[in-house]
Amino acid sequence: MTTDNKKQPTIISFVKDLPNLFSLAGLACTLLAIYFSIQGIYYAAMIGMIWAVGFDWADGLVARRMKGRTGTDSAFGGQLDVLIDIISYGVTPAILLMSYGKFEPIFLLGAFIILATSAIRLSYFSTFGLSNSKYTGLALDNNSIILVFIFIFESFFSEGIFTIILYISTTVLAILNVSEIKTPKLSGKQINVYILAIYTIAITSFYGWKLL
Repeated sequence: MTTDNKKQPTIISFVKDLPNLFSLAGLACTLLAIYFSIQGIYYAAMIGMIWAVGFDWADGLVARRMKGRTGTDSAFGGQLDVLIDIISYGVTPAILLMSYGKFEPIFLLGAFIILATSAIRLSYFSTFGLSNSKYTGLALDNNSIILVFIFIFESFFSEGIFTIILYISTTVLAILNVSEIKTPKLSGKQINVYILAIYTIAITSFYGWKLL
């Protein structure tokens, strides 16, 4: 009889892994985005959303550069990413849409579409894995990158018109998430992480100014 004497890691021990700290920082930004969406402070919500993407991209870059990470570290980090992604890119935009629509029942359908497509996409790639160079469908993180840009033009429209624009935009993005189109894998390249950092700073500066 063979006995496995290897001690199983404690749950909290994975927190000290740097990529997981980045993931949790992104989750904190997502929580702020949800909070400010519910409060109706949408410019602050946009800042939280784009920083969540920034930390999401950064954790992958850090993980690939770190030495000494075990297979268990990588597996745990992957599971953590998936769980955070459904909150960041599914729950958050769904709440944003419902809040901007004054929580009217008609917005429940749009919110469900966002959540359902996010869950389906993440489940699909958890099952079949990812290609090294191309994604099938639009990656979920692109939703936040696009939505925070669309929100720049909110003041150009009446509230009613922009509500329709937001509803259509989130629905189209959700459909693209589960489509068969091939899109480039942006988060895997270091140069794209730097471009996102510049974009994040620009978005933060713009919405920070709007909050003054």
